[in-house]
Amino acid sequence: MEILGTTLRICVDDLEAAVAFYEGLTGTPALRFERGGVSVAAIGCFLLMSGPAAEIDVLRKVSATIAVKDVDEAHAALTRVGAKVIAGPVPTPAGRNLIALHPDGSVFEYVDRNLPA
Repeated sequence: MEILGTTLRICVDDLEAAVAFYEGLTGTPALRFERGGVSVAAIGCFLLMSGPAAEIDVLRKVSATIAVKDVDEAHAALTRVGAKVIAGPVPTPAGRNLIALHPDGSVFEYVDRNLPA
């Protein structure tokens, strides 16, 4: 499995204030989208999320987002080494993702940019 990079996931109460801070910090404009009632802003290596407590509580359990070349390859590699895929693969606005529970108890999201044709 080829890992292309990692995104730090940050759950915030005030998305607008957080966006202003991270845009200023990185010099990069936010890319925004909504998913499942959660407002998301991607700024450089930071993924800011804000929304209903029930949704955010679930999102807080995922340590980081790992960009991979192909989610199907990640699925096979994760399963082979003992991780448990607990969600996905599913399509997202930017490609596909899955959520995996590692044997040590860590939870990570794996994403690719393989958009449907």
